[in-house]
Amino acid sequence: NFKSCNKEMSAQSSKAYAQCLDLKDDKETIRQYVEYHQKVWPEVLRALNAIGITKMKIFIAENRLFMYYEAREGFDPKVDFQKYTTLTPKAAEWDNWMRTFQQRVPNSQGNPCQGEWWTNMTECFDLQSQLSNLPSDNSTPQ
Repeated sequence: NFKSCNKEMSAQSSKAYAQCLDLKDDKETIRQYVEYHQKVWPEVLRALNAIGITKMKIFIAENRLFMYYEAREGFDPKVDFQKYTTLTPKAAEWDNWMRTFQQRVPNSQGNPCQGEWWTNMTECFDLQSQLSNLPSDNSTPQ
C-alpha cells in the first residue's frame, strides 16, 4: 500500500539534498553496484516515493557515490530517509544488500546505528539563487 507523492508534491514545494558514500574499493564490487542500480526493485522505488522523495540521482566517480534527491518540504533525512525500509520487506532487503557494497566516507559525522549511513553534504553554491540576486542589466559576460 504505497501512496504516490507525485500529485501531492506538485502543489507543495520541495527541498534538495546531497549526500555521499563510498563503495568498497574493488572493481567488481563497483561494477555490480552500478549494474544493480540500473534496475532497482519496484518495491524500493515505490517506498522511496512513498516517504516523500520525488527525484533521486546517484553519480559515481571511482568508488565515491554522490546522491542528489528532492523531497517534500519538511522532510528530515535523519528522521525520514530510512523509513522506506519499513514499508516493505523488499526495501529492507535491498538496503541491507546494498550496504554490503558500501562503506562510510572517512571522517564522516553521524551515527550509522541511527540510520545515518550516507554523509550529508552542505550546499555551498546555488547558481539560480545568485543569478536572481544580480542587478537586472542586460550586459553579456566579459
